[in-house]
Amino acid sequence: MSETKVLYTAMAHTTGGRDGASRTSDGRLDVKLSSPGGPGAGTNPEQLFAAGWSACYIGAMKAVAPGMKVMLPQDLSVDAEIDLCKNEGGYFLKARLRVSLPGMDRATAERVVAAAHQTCPYSKATHGNIEVETTVA
Repeated sequence: MSETKVLYTAMAHTTGGRDGASRTSDGRLDVKLSSPGGPGAGTNPEQLFAAGWSACYIGAMKAVAPGMKVMLPQDLSVDAEIDLCKNEGGYFLKARLRVSLPGMDRATAERVVAAAHQTCPYSKATHGNIEVETTVA
């Protein structure tokens, strides 16, 4: 079994829950929070999750592309949609990732997206836990 090497630890202090505030230990993120659809002007955890996952997913594509001998377009992007849902079992999340790789043939783009989905830590964390739809734009 290989040794685990921690590459980075993010630390955030949050007060007030969905209608509070959150600040990282280094001060780079300092946000007011508001419930989705509520009266506040802050962001919400689902928006933060969408931003984090889409950024990480681009990093995963950049990590897998060289091994696949694929050149990624400069203007690649990921649109992440995170649904906060509720049914009789309680609250849960669903996600959609729409990946744009302009100029890349569809078969290659789909291979890159599939490999990134197996590499991205956010994708790994959600695998089997929430419904995720990944598409190539």
